[in-house]
Amino acid sequence: MVDQARARKLAKRISQIVASAIEHEVKDPRLARVTITETKMTGDLHDATIYYTVLGEKLNAEPDYAGAAMALESAKGVLRSMVGAQTGVRFTPTLTFVTDTVPDEARRMEELLARARHRDAKVERIAAGKEHAGDPDPYKAPREDEDDDALDVDVDVVEHEDSAKG
Repeated sequence: MVDQARARKLAKRISQIVASAIEHEVKDPRLARVTITETKMTGDLHDATIYYTVLGEKLNAEPDYAGAAMALESAKGVLRSMVGAQTGVRFTPTLTFVTDTVPDEARRMEELLARARHRDAKVERIAAGKEHAGDPDPYKAPREDEDDDALDVDVDVVEHEDSAKG
């Protein structure tokens, strides 16, 4: 049976160990701008998938994803040894590094939302002071039937005749 709480705790601990090791132990300059964002464990606790992001040297600079991936791949053995030594689990999980695309997607969504806000503001400026086409109240008013009272009388007469026959 899989203990999800244990898997979450182990994943969090592995994130901390790997992030600390990248910052203090592994001396590869390609890992200077790598940030560990999340770790997920398989149910049997044998495999850990570690998600990371890479920042560019400057705000407008493109991050070196390939260099960071190669550096993480070369440091995988050392990082796994550290994870095994610091977690104390029977089987040290294998580490798989995956680029986290959430920050890039969030940035792209923010750009799309800003573009949509700009277009909405433009439409609002164009529509200012304009009137809608057609009637102010486009919905039809319900008809009032004058024949309803006559219909009720006829129904009463029919009901009275049916009860007289029966």
